[in-house]
Amino acid sequence: MQVLIVEDDRPIAENLYDFLEARGHQCDFAASLAEARRIIAESTIDVVLLDRNLPDGDGADLVRSLRAAGEMLPVLLLTARDTLDDKLDGFDAGADDYLIKPFALKEVEARLLALQRRRAPRNESERLQQGRLSFDPAAQEVSIDQVALRLPPKAIRLVTMLLQQPNRVFSRRELEIAVWGQAQESSDNLRSILHTIRKALGTSGAVEIINMHGLGYKLVCH
Repeated sequence: MQVLIVEDDRPIAENLYDFLEARGHQCDFAASLAEARRIIAESTIDVVLLDRNLPDGDGADLVRSLRAAGEMLPVLLLTARDTLDDKLDGFDAGADDYLIKPFALKEVEARLLALQRRRAPRNESERLQQGRLSFDPAAQEVSIDQVALRLPPKAIRLVTMLLQQPNRVFSRRELEIAVWGQAQESSDNLRSILHTIRKALGTSGAVEIINMHGLGYKLVCH
């Protein structure tokens, strides 16, 4: 998951950054609204973790401008403003969730993952195609050059998630939640599914699932 942390309190920003990176996510950082707008315009972001009290304005104003432009990027407001009116104002601006400081880092991650899962789903009837690899949702089949691969349901779910964003690095946790609905205590379960997929893909080199050490996995279609 690619997270943009918008926070001008350096210790808080560093704690969030270090924790989320250690959990396998990728983070960008901005200390102002102007910098956040630039990063959103130039980068691929999955979710925004946004403070309200920033040097150049209220974080809620950034949410309003994103929604006015039709941008539905998930936003979690993280702030010391704890009154009901503050919360209602944040949600009225278009925020997806609201968490009060002080907070538990694990809860921040759990809420971010929930926001990512709730993001507008793809059309269930839409066929996915990248290079020679494709997924037919009606038949629930993954194919290379229109030849169906023999894959169990969990492997199909994993390929489908990777296929939606090829070349993007997914953390182990993200993939486990996509396949089992929750993180797994052991990485052996995910490795077993990946082994099944790689065996089905064969050695042609048309499609690879690459292990990015310490970060996660990505799908590469040649």
